[in-house]
Amino acid sequence: MRLKPEQLSTALQKGLAPVYFLSGDEPLQLGEMADAIRKTARQAGYNSREIFSVETGFSWNQLSLSADSLSIFSDKKIIELRIPSSTVGTEGAKALTAYCERLPQDTLLLISIGKLASATLKSRWLESIDKVGVVIQVWSLEGQDLLNWLQQRLLQRGLHADSDGIKLLATRVEGNLLAADQEITKLYVLHGAGKLTTAQIIDAVADSSRYDVFKLMDCILLAQVNRIIKILSALRTEGIAAPVILWALTREARSLIHIKLALAGGQNKDLVFRNNQIWDKRKPLVDKALARLNLKQLNHVLVLAAKADRQIKGQQSGDAWETLLAVCLQFTSLHIATNIA
Repeated sequence: MRLKPEQLSTALQKGLAPVYFLSGDEPLQLGEMADAIRKTARQAGYNSREIFSVETGFSWNQLSLSADSLSIFSDKKIIELRIPSSTVGTEGAKALTAYCERLPQDTLLLISIGKLASATLKSRWLESIDKVGVVIQVWSLEGQDLLNWLQQRLLQRGLHADSDGIKLLATRVEGNLLAADQEITKLYVLHGAGKLTTAQIIDAVADSSRYDVFKLMDCILLAQVNRIIKILSALRTEGIAAPVILWALTREARSLIHIKLALAGGQNKDLVFRNNQIWDKRKPLVDKALARLNLKQLNHVLVLAAKADRQIKGQQSGDAWETLLAVCLQFTSLHIATNIA
């Protein structure tokens, strides 16, 4: 059965299919659909999970072995196949066809793959999945589809904007849903739930050459101390709200912690980066930060961030901007004297 992304939620409410095939090059939609499927499966008792990354050296026999094995922890399990490329190859086609012809009981197969070529859509192996499961293709959103998505995303945060404001957002993000999600989160942090004016949206997402929070994050990952100090000062002068900077800093710290833990657990680096939404342009920056920082230092970032949060809210004395600087410098393996309490 082939579904559109927006039809998945309704389909999950009716029951789980034995196989889900998610294809496309729009990471936010793919990730959120996979999360929804996993959540529904867990609620249905699928508490065991095996993850395979289909890369060079992967043996498709692992799929049949996993399907035939029983978990000692659960009667139901999820098998995830994560395929970074856009093809499964000859062996993969045979393995998936065989799997669909003899579906194992109490097993859900979740496949994530890149954007498929048009010829692949008519292949026998994909048709075999179509017959027993759900196939969803994700396309980049444009025009009215993008405007509708932005409106729904704002509503999820309790935010309301008129058509001009939504069009402004669409122009700013240029179809990049990850960037759109970040901008909407920033608007929520700044203004809370409620109606947004076009002026508020312009102030928050204006596309200009001035220093911005994301440039600050890049400098932090590269440990460029002088630029960090200069950009943070410029952001303060321009009236950028401290909570927005704090949100970006804590988000970066948690992302690095998640990546470090995953890599320490033996997971594939490219897969870990993909799962944490680290794309090609930022990979070298993140690599430098991972090599420089240990988990103790990153956890200390979060401790200092909590102090800044209390200062911003007036729950603790002190200058929140000085603490934000200390947080930034902690990322560089430097620090300035500051009391956490």
